[in-house]
Amino acid sequence: MSAPPRWLLDANVLFPSVLREILMGVAARGGFVPLWSERILAEWQLAAAKRDAETAQTAAQAIAALRAAWPDAELPATETGAGTHPLPDPADTHVLAAAIAGHADAILTQNLRDFPARALAPVGLTARAPDDALMELWLAAPAPIEASVAETVRRTEALSGRAQPVRALLRRARLPRLGKALG
Repeated sequence: MSAPPRWLLDANVLFPSVLREILMGVAARGGFVPLWSERILAEWQLAAAKRDAETAQTAAQAIAALRAAWPDAELPATETGAGTHPLPDPADTHVLAAAIAGHADAILTQNLRDFPARALAPVGLTARAPDDALMELWLAAPAPIEASVAETVRRTEALSGRAQPVRALLRRARLPRLGKALG
């Protein structure tokens, strides 16, 4: 049995709560090893604060919970190693640097165009959309994905007080292929 992949999670896959809960549920079941940096978490916190104070507070609590549950996931702040691999947006260099420092196999992001193959290939990385990455895991071993999705659906239904069709919930979480497969 091979080791699970190491995925650096960009801020844009941590901030939507449903997507984050599914990803972390899969990681907890051994589907992959999650990685992030302090700066990635700070970006998430900033994006949440731009919405409103309640969202910022919720994000701060979620970040604290992630840090407690995954103490080895947070990588030290560095920009080393990424400077020779220019990205379309220089503000994303810290994400690439963290992926390099954490020996990640891929960067999980919703912004694939910000991480072109020509910049990532020389350091042995790829950028993956969460939907594609989770579909690949599901095709190889469906149980961890299905259990994580079911748990997230139950939690979402409990919070909202209403039924959440799997396909619709996953489509809103930007996981349309997975939603179609499981819905």
